[in-house]
Amino acid sequence: MDKDRIAIIFGGRSSEHEVSLMSAASVIRAIDKEKHDLVFIGITKKGRWREITPPKGKDFSWVADRLDDGTWERRSKNFALNKLKARADFILPIVHGPYCEDGKLQGFFETINMPYGGCGVLASALAMDKLAAKDVFEKVGFPICKHRALFRYKYLEDRDKVERAVAENLGYPCFVKPANMGSSVGITKAHDREEFFEACELAFRYDKRLIVEEAINAREIEAAVLGNEEPEVAELGEIIAGAEFYSYEDKYIDGKSILVIPADLPFEITMEIKDIAVKAYQAIDGEGFARVDFFVDKTTNQIYLNEINTLPGFTKISMFPMLWQAAGLSYADTIERIIELGYERYYDQNNRQAML
Repeated sequence: MDKDRIAIIFGGRSSEHEVSLMSAASVIRAIDKEKHDLVFIGITKKGRWREITPPKGKDFSWVADRLDDGTWERRSKNFALNKLKARADFILPIVHGPYCEDGKLQGFFETINMPYGGCGVLASALAMDKLAAKDVFEKVGFPICKHRALFRYKYLEDRDKVERAVAENLGYPCFVKPANMGSSVGITKAHDREEFFEACELAFRYDKRLIVEEAINAREIEAAVLGNEEPEVAELGEIIAGAEFYSYEDKYIDGKSILVIPADLPFEITMEIKDIAVKAYQAIDGEGFARVDFFVDKTTNQIYLNEINTLPGFTKISMFPMLWQAAGLSYADTIERIIELGYERYYDQNNRQAML
């Protein structure tokens, strides 16, 4: 049987560029090379598309190492986007953040009619925008934290008025987040008025719209979802942050956080979280895979749906693949399942008329 050609796309213009490289390196090492021919396409921080061709005699680990040590841009050549369909049969985007997992790349893949892994345009755009996602969750009736939208022009008009509204409606401490960002980039836990202003200045570097949320004394629980029309949930995991909250540094630099799999929760809480995870995934038209994040109040066990990540981290120590490993699906098999689901969606989209 002929191998299919998988284009692994990594990097990107977002602040999560480095996280993408770590995830892609792990995928390149693990993916079944007996089953797939690989094409390696990186997007630089300036948005240029580049293709890595391993030197003769070098195996696939050479490419993964070049991502890890940061030399991939120098060891690659410009890639013409109009060649993508001729170079690959399937696209596996291992990218994070704006311009990558927010529907923009997915829309391009749809436009050129290529199968790809992960969620489609609608789910990707909705999940990436925390404010839009909260609106959907609230409309459906999922339990969510108290929050307020904050727009840059309003903040610049009268930041004191904005701060007073936050203090009165949410109180301190509170979390200040860019509406469109992942990996905890730009997030601050503000404990008072001055920290709130500092948090806004930081978050506005990444987005013109922010979300301000009440701080809950809660456990952080994550669910890994795989599937198209009939999604499944793996074991649940808990993150015990090494800092005051699960920050970017805690995730990728300090390494002080602890991942507990499976999460030590009462059976009924576990089942309720899994049920909400599936329903939330379906509410945004999720397909392929995603990680659904929750808070569970430490005192009352009240469950709060936090957010959905449609292209979660995929390193060997990332929560998504680890949760599926705990459920009996290996890292390599999880990648294969994502590819299968992408092809399944593609064939469904291209044969709908024939099915009627």
